[in-house]
Parts: sequence; C-alpha cells; structure tokens
Amino acid sequence: MTADKTNRLVPVRVPEQCIVRLRGQAVLLDADLAAIYGVAVKRLNEQVKRNASRFPEDFVFQLTGNEWTNLKSQIATSSEHGGRRKLPYAFTEHGAIMAATVLNSPQAVHMSVAVVRAFVKLRRMALSVEALARKVAALEQKYDANFRDVFQAILQLMTPPDPPRRKIGFDAG
Repeated sequence: MTADKTNRLVPVRVPEQCIVRLRGQAVLLDADLAAIYGVAVKRLNEQVKRNASRFPEDFVFQLTGNEWTNLKSQIATSSEHGGRRKLPYAFTEHGAIMAATVLNSPQAVHMSVAVVRAFVKLRRMALSVEALARKVAALEQKYDANFRDVFQAILQLMTPPDPPRRKIGFDAG
C-alpha cells in the first residue's frame, strides 16, 4: 500500500500479476508500470518520449490495435485500462528498469527491485516447466517399450479364462 496526494492508502499491484506475454516476450503495460512506480501513465510516457534514446524497440514497444483488443479480452478488464485514446506501450524487463531510472522517484527506485524480482521469478518458472517437459518426453521414450510389454501382460491377466467345459462321459462321483 502507498499513500496518494490525499494520504489515502492506494493498493499497489504485485508486479508478478501484471506481467503479460506479447510478441513472445514478458512485458508490463504502461498503465501497470505507472501504477507500480506511483506515477501517472501520462508522466511515464512523457519521460519515455523525452528519453527516447534510452528506450530502443527491445525495451519498449507500442501495441497494435489487434494486440490491444486481444489482450483486453484475455484479461477481461476494460475499466482498468479502458478509455484510452492511444494504444498502450509494453515494457520489457529492461525497459521497466530503464523507466525507473528516468522517473527517478523514490517509489520507482524502490519498486524497480520488485519488478526485477518478478521477471526473474517468471523466467525461473518458465525454465522449470521446460525442463520438466523435456524429462517427461525422455521418460516416455525410455519406458515406452517396457510399458508396452507390461500393458500386454496386464491385458492377458485381465482376460477371463475360457469357461470350463463339460466333461464327456460318465461321472461316478
């Protein structure tokens, strides 16, 4: 929680909850980054434009109309980012940190550490999921033949035996 100009407590969103995937990258939208850093979206975007040489395309990019429409439908909120006249900007991990340096507010500097940690946590999760997928694929290949034999043996055990035949002849018992 942070205090705004009227000393009301304003909830700060956790950076991990704000990160979205666009163009194959993990990014923060300008409105989310501005909220995390405690500045207005307009001020954030002004500083980015004033310091354009610090923000190459691999640090920040503007969404297309289709990307924005798809993203709004995925996050199922239009009130939080809605009513915009311009398409939002997306900041990669490096762009989010660079934004903290150009904003130079105490909250931006403090929260930039949380932003870095959020991106690192996301990267670790992605790597662990990829490693798990590789291990499962290797296990499937390794044990496929063995499990096929076991499965056939189980099927044979589950097959009911032939019904007992009636003996031919006289039974004295």
